Amino acid sequence: MLRECLKHESLTTVVLNLPEFFNFFVYVEGPNFDVASDAFANFREALTKFKTPATNFLNANYDAFFEKYTKLILSSNYVIRRQSLKLLGEILLDRRNFHTMTRYINYSDNLKLIMNALADKSKSIQYEAFHIFKIFVANPNKTPEVHSILRNNKDKLVGFLSKFQVDKDSDEQFKDEKAFLIREIQKLRAPAQA
Repeated sequence: MLRECLKHESLTTVVLNLPEFFNFFVYVEGPNFDVASDAFANFREALTKFKTPATNFLNANYDAFFEKYTKLILSSNYVIRRQSLKLLGEILLDRRNFHTMTRYINYSDNLKLIMNALADKSKSIQYEAFHIFKIFVANPNKTPEVHSILRNNKDKLVGFLSKFQVDKDSDEQFKDEKAFLIREIQKLRAPAQA
């Protein structure tokens, strides 16, 4: 029934504005796989199908939302971690969520979270994290903290990215994105002293 409601923008707006919407963070980590999968599908639908209500919700609830969302990315459940990273990439790369994306990539703890996911043993989790990591690197207006983390880890990151998922290098777009990130990271310099 909820899935049917989420096919309508006005009802999606109502759902997003209910305090109970935050119960999804509990439901998606539930012990029953079918229930958790269905909950995540509804959660994703509410946050991606209709852009205006989703953008308004994220802007109005940024801190509360991402405090809980970070726990999903750190989940011990592989499926939750992978789905959460994939959904986060979709949210941040949607142009209408520019304000949310800017806030997210300005926070150094978020960069650390994504860098840890990049180093995950699962190639699928690494791949989803890569799409978020590139937003941090491509940002021309990095905060001093984010800039410092990237610059201080420059050599390690360049080495890591040079060997990162080389089996996907037949995908020209992926190969180009990796090359772009390596070039951007290599350009990082210490800030000029005042």
